[in-house]
Amino acid sequence: MRIDDFDYNLPPELIAQYPAEQRDHSRLLVVHRDTGEVEHRHFYDILDYLNPGDCLVMNNSKVLPARLYGVKQGTGAKVEFLLTKRIEGDVWESMVRPGKRLKPGDRVTLCESPRLEAEILDFSEGGTRTVRFEYDGIFLEVLDQIGRMPLPPYIERESEEADKDRYQTVYCKEEGSVAAPTAGLHFTKELLEAAKAKGVNIAEVTLHVGIGTFRPVKCENIEDHHMHFEEYTVSQETADLVNATKKAGGRIIAVGTTSTRTLESASDPDGTLRAETSGTDIFIYPGYKFKVVDSLITNFHLPKSTLMMLISAFYDREEVLKIYNDAVARKYRFFSYGDASIFV
Repeated sequence: MRIDDFDYNLPPELIAQYPAEQRDHSRLLVVHRDTGEVEHRHFYDILDYLNPGDCLVMNNSKVLPARLYGVKQGTGAKVEFLLTKRIEGDVWESMVRPGKRLKPGDRVTLCESPRLEAEILDFSEGGTRTVRFEYDGIFLEVLDQIGRMPLPPYIERESEEADKDRYQTVYCKEEGSVAAPTAGLHFTKELLEAAKAKGVNIAEVTLHVGIGTFRPVKCENIEDHHMHFEEYTVSQETADLVNATKKAGGRIIAVGTTSTRTLESASDPDGTLRAETSGTDIFIYPGYKFKVVDSLITNFHLPKSTLMMLISAFYDREEVLKIYNDAVARKYRFFSYGDASIFV
């Protein structure tokens, strides 16, 4: 398969720059995989497609305010960091701009009060740097005070104070992501309570979204593409709930591609979900046989992206492209702050 097989034309004005005024008022495109029928609803209608005994699986990872700005000591040159992964302790992997100006031994002042400084330790894979931070107080509290939310590059504005709330799901818990699991941004606490009241089970997994979310596929043949490793955790409680749901005949409804990749990575060939903490570089594209996930809630994804390939594996590549082209014609809003879809 070629990368151009997953392309479509998206007018730039359909790339959402801000979220919907209310989380669950985003539009919802519903795809019935058995019949090919497509419906156009709103996200607050999602309960119409969830049945008692189903299980929603959500990624509870929390986005770090991981974008930092500072000046190089000695020269005063402006520097930008995007933290991508904690290596250990106060040592992190980070993207830096401009990269050519920062070499091992260089130091950067990010804030004087509270004090936060960085020392470049080494070069890392993919042009990143290994960085050690020095600070007063507790690192995550300092980061929360001075860091900016790492909005993706297609949102062409600086992050604002409101993004600290809206670029997080209402159920986020475990800090560690550099991009939001965006399918979950549409849920409100009230909608989740209504789902529980209907008899829908809710399970949580954790997958920390890493630098791979910013990296495009550059291979003409998609099978030559290598995914970046991301850490995930499946608790015993979640494994038991998912396995019991499957055994009772309920559906496993993954909220987002990160939940999907976690479930498929942590499952045995027979679809039994394991409780574990591990890492995955699973690459799902057409031909993949899903073991756990029966239904998928997701946003609209970038042309030629690995997420387009995952959606095409879950349904049908040609049909997905038709649906996306129709969504463009109907002026759906695309990407992280855009509208949602559900494949049932």
